Amino acid sequence: MITLRPGVRAGVTDWAIAVGVAATLLVTGLSGQHSASGLDPLGYALLTAGGLALAARRRAPVPVLAVTGLCAVGYQAAGFDVPAVAYLFAVYAAVRAGHRTLTVVASVAVLACLPLAALASGLPAGEAFAQARGALEIAWLVAAGAAGEALRQAERRADEAERTREETARRRADEERLHIARELHDSLTHQISIIKVQAEVAVHVARKRGEKVPEALLAIQEAGREATRELRATLEALRDDDTAPPRGLDHVTELVERARATGLDATLTIEGQRPDVPAAVDRTVYRIVQESLTNIARHAAAGTASVRIDCRPNALAIRIDDDGKAAPGAAPVPGVGLLGMRERVTALGGRLRAEPRGEGGFTVQAELPVEQTS
Repeated sequence: MITLRPGVRAGVTDWAIAVGVAATLLVTGLSGQHSASGLDPLGYALLTAGGLALAARRRAPVPVLAVTGLCAVGYQAAGFDVPAVAYLFAVYAAVRAGHRTLTVVASVAVLACLPLAALASGLPAGEAFAQARGALEIAWLVAAGAAGEALRQAERRADEAERTREETARRRADEERLHIARELHDSLTHQISIIKVQAEVAVHVARKRGEKVPEALLAIQEAGREATRELRATLEALRDDDTAPPRGLDHVTELVERARATGLDATLTIEGQRPDVPAAVDRTVYRIVQESLTNIARHAAAGTASVRIDCRPNALAIRIDDDGKAAPGAAPVPGVGLLGMRERVTALGGRLRAEPRGEGGFTVQAELPVEQTS
């Protein structure tokens, strides 16, 4: 059994309708009354072309509307009293595609040209207007347009409902992940705090007795402190929601000043006029700068760092450079912080680069698109 893909099935259907309409028009033209003249071959060709053009009505509704309208006027001028069935199909397709105004303009033009075409075929004025009226009844034209518009509205509502379902499912999934992360954080913080306290007590007792403190015990103590700091920073990020004051581009200055307080020579440069950015983009800028400066302070052994934010019409570009110990050409180790930054940027449709600089040190570059509202 052969199964056709949806696009293939639609194409087969379009061609079947086009051939059927062309055959109907041609048979009507052959069997109907028309003025015998040397234009008969042209009339038959226009009847066939008008029907076959419908095969492309999904892909190019406006050109098909124009072709079928011209064919209808053409075979009327050639003396063929045949209804403009192909044009009605084209009206339906154009309205369904959303070209309502253009379809109305084209239909008024066709309605005006049909009597002139009938007059050009040699008919008396009364018969010419009667033939033009029969070729394209206004009621059928309105019905075709209304049917196309109704189907277009139904398809748009279906698309909107599907998009709403996807957004709701994604939001629920994000809320569940956030809940799990918070639960995991609280559990780990409790256990690590116990380990840290026990290690500190053991170190204190050993030193009080004048005994040598084992290196492993000191390592456990330091690891406990570092893990506690990491978890506290993670909790701050997790709780950056509606229950906490939002942190964004306006608070980047505080991050740079905090970095200076640790002894790092940090500078901040903001270029351009800041656009109105979505809250998600605003928070992501803050998190990128925060994570980058934290990594510089902990791992880079750098003396200077620069933060540059370029406000462009359709994007925000962020760049953080340091003169740390990263060697040119060395592959960066993707830690949790770097992966988190990349996920945030990718989710917003942006780009992120994090790699050693050619002159030494490390660079983080991100570009976040900013949607313009009209």
